[in-house]
Amino acid sequence: MAEVPVLKPEKAEAAKVARLPAFEAPLFPGRLFTMNPFALMRQFTEDMDRYFGTAPRTAAAAWTPGIEVKQKEGKLLVTAELPGVKKEDVKVHIDNGVLTLEGERKEEKEEKREGFYHSERTYGTFLRSIALPENAKTDAVTAAFNNGLLEIAVPVPEIKAARKEIPVAAAPVKGA
Repeated sequence: MAEVPVLKPEKAEAAKVARLPAFEAPLFPGRLFTMNPFALMRQFTEDMDRYFGTAPRTAAAAWTPGIEVKQKEGKLLVTAELPGVKKEDVKVHIDNGVLTLEGERKEEKEEKREGFYHSERTYGTFLRSIALPENAKTDAVTAAFNNGLLEIAVPVPEIKAARKEIPVAAAPVKGA
């Protein structure tokens, strides 16, 4: 067997080997084991939220009200749930065949008890747009707001489907 001489590396050479990129975490180079565990978890959570698109948005953009759209009795009915919104803070308009609902919600809560005070403010704007059918009668649209529920009725002519029944016959049996 051949003998191989073993040489001790100099200190500078040893430092180079210890800092190989494979030994460092790619997200936190050189700080993985010296980082506060809570800061590490917070950073991990924020990175995952950004990756999956669930990062917290600003309060002004965070609220989207629920909307239901259905066609019934010759009308397109749009119902929007707007809890905590006042009638004065809601605008409804139609531009180029698109129905737009927009508004703002402002909510302030204040709680005082013995040795305790809690104040919370929530603000949120919303904007929802719904494309209307080509033949919608936009000059006869009605909107009503009651207890946080906005109901909009857009008259549209009913389109009857041109349906034709096709009789199904039995296929002739081959080889008979």
